[in-house]
Amino acid sequence: MESTTPFFSIITTLIFYSLVSLSASSNPNNPFPKEALPTKSGYLPVSTSSSSAIFYAFYEAHNSTLPLSQTPLLIWLQGGPGCSSMIGNFYELGPWTLTDESPLTLHPNPGAWNRIFGLLFLDNPIGSGFSVAATTQEIPTDQDGVAKHLFAAITRFVELDPVFKNRPIYITGESYAGKYVPAIGYYILKENSRLRGSKRVNLAGLAIGDGLTDPVTQVVTHAVNAYYIGLINERQRNELEKDQLEAVRLAQIGNWSAATDARNVVLRKLRNVTGLATLFDYTRKKPYGDDVVDKFLNNVEAKKALGVKNESLVFEGCSDVVGAVLHADVMKSVKYMVEELVRNTRVLLYQGQHDIQDGVVQVEAWVKTMKWEGIEDFLNAERKIWKVNGELAGYVQQWKSLTNVVVLGAGHLLPSDQPVTSQAMIEDWVLEKGLFQSLQHHENVSRNSL
Repeated sequence: MESTTPFFSIITTLIFYSLVSLSASSNPNNPFPKEALPTKSGYLPVSTSSSSAIFYAFYEAHNSTLPLSQTPLLIWLQGGPGCSSMIGNFYELGPWTLTDESPLTLHPNPGAWNRIFGLLFLDNPIGSGFSVAATTQEIPTDQDGVAKHLFAAITRFVELDPVFKNRPIYITGESYAGKYVPAIGYYILKENSRLRGSKRVNLAGLAIGDGLTDPVTQVVTHAVNAYYIGLINERQRNELEKDQLEAVRLAQIGNWSAATDARNVVLRKLRNVTGLATLFDYTRKKPYGDDVVDKFLNNVEAKKALGVKNESLVFEGCSDVVGAVLHADVMKSVKYMVEELVRNTRVLLYQGQHDIQDGVVQVEAWVKTMKWEGIEDFLNAERKIWKVNGELAGYVQQWKSLTNVVVLGAGHLLPSDQPVTSQAMIEDWVLEKGLFQSLQHHENVSRNSL
């Protein structure tokens, strides 16, 4: 069965974007064409007692098929920990993306996730990207702290415009956001259970791409995965397995920082023995070129256009400071949060076929261990062939509230590799179309309350 994204709609979008691109490129000295500006951007305070704030960029739906007050709102969180969601914005799924050329130029993205949905990018945690951390001590050290700040930012964003109030919210993200997304979803469930209706966050679902969610389970998959792909031999597999078990041992005794170091040893050794350009996509001859975002956003005019407070701030795609603060958090699992979320809302997991760091094998390993009454039915559900515009795009496996998608020809930064396919996936999943129609997922599901 094919995606229900109409072919003529994609063609119309491409024609529109081509016309806009011509007007955008008419001024070669303008790094940020007017057409590419966010609908809103700025800062969302995370506390009433501090100047710490999360930077946001919001793009309204380009061509919503629903009244604006009912149009779904997607929130995107980058991984890292400490990477800016401006990478997702300008390299992966935003309405305008960069390519590695000179001069750096924004081009319309035919796979943008704001075609029919509102799209909100949050630089999370504070200290990442353009977000502001008043002091290093205010940067969250764990997922509870991350979730608390995100909840403050999301509720403040919803208050910016009455039209946002009742829109269904879907929280999405990739990589280390495999922990952020469940953390904020779980936090919303808890808060909604004690808040009156008008104050609740209208959580409708969560989507995790190539996520690190249950690290202890995921770290033990690397050697066997690489071995069966043909990247290492048996001796190398045995050596890597010893290193993997050391990371597990350290996590089990609660030596979290050392466990993170041990996981890094595994990944570094795997890169070294295979000679791969990146574990994020074992078919690539060179790493992803997302460093173009750093170059572009360090242009003062680009910062001004986005409403960045401190124009002298050096933009870093990924913050070493935030990464260091969350170092001990890396190996901690949030699987229990996902187990609660699938009982209360919809969850989408998706992976690029070529990602061997947080990809198909890594995600399947932890999903199989979930404590959820529907897990056996999910594992036994048919894995259906999925096509987009008549071409094989991947595979969809689903049972009630849980959906897993494998996207062919994609790596870790999946929307960058397969933009139109990723757009079809998120749109059909949100709208429950085609292969993404839920099987009575509402049955025995009480949304947004524990």
